[in-house]
Amino acid sequence: MERILIIEDDEMLNAGLCYNMQAAGYIPVPAYDLKTARELLHSQRWDLILLDVNLPDGNGYAFAGQIRRDSDVPVIFLTAQDMDEDMVKGFEAGADDYITKPFNIKVVLQRIRAVLNRCGKAKAAEELVCGNLRVNLSEMTVQKGNSPLALTPTEYKLLKTFLQNPGQVLTREIILEKLWDSEGNFVDEHTLTINVSRLRSKISDAQYTYIKTVYGVGYQWIGDREQIGGGNE
Repeated sequence: MERILIIEDDEMLNAGLCYNMQAAGYIPVPAYDLKTARELLHSQRWDLILLDVNLPDGNGYAFAGQIRRDSDVPVIFLTAQDMDEDMVKGFEAGADDYITKPFNIKVVLQRIRAVLNRCGKAKAAEELVCGNLRVNLSEMTVQKGNSPLALTPTEYKLLKTFLQNPGQVLTREIILEKLWDSEGNFVDEHTLTINVSRLRSKISDAQYTYIKTVYGVGYQWIGDREQIGGGNE
């Protein structure tokens, strides 16, 4: 279930929002000031933030700007500030939506779902997943199961190339071309063989094979299927 941080100093309104969010299947957590919100933001994972503008210890616009410098968590303003220039400020601060008070809770829930769906699709497009491997393209990080996996830049490029071409037999020439970057850093065939071997040793286990050698041609990413024939090089 998605976790939503509700930053609203009106306790009754915050409680009502929490009640409706929970009824809709979310996990809402209230914060009544920015101090508490900062602590929660840094200590827990959030899928979306509902944010008021006028808070007892600060300004929501400024806080949204701080959030956006460190995180891409979706932010929806929920405020009585209903002038056009206020909405412009909100979007300039990095908001994904802007809802003015008074509001219809059903509309709020629909707009929350729309933002979560949109951001979820964008996030999914930045990730490549196969078996127990997860590659975050924007952060250039790799996870094996629940643990981070340390790869060299060449190993990372190899893994990314394989994941983007599942099931295809990639000749050594094609792979070498993809590893030859814009700065002219070249990987020769011997280095390619060594890097494929090292990548295999890091990502493969008893359950997942991933890379199949096609002798005399190159390599094939077989994903989480068991390797049949061939062998490791």
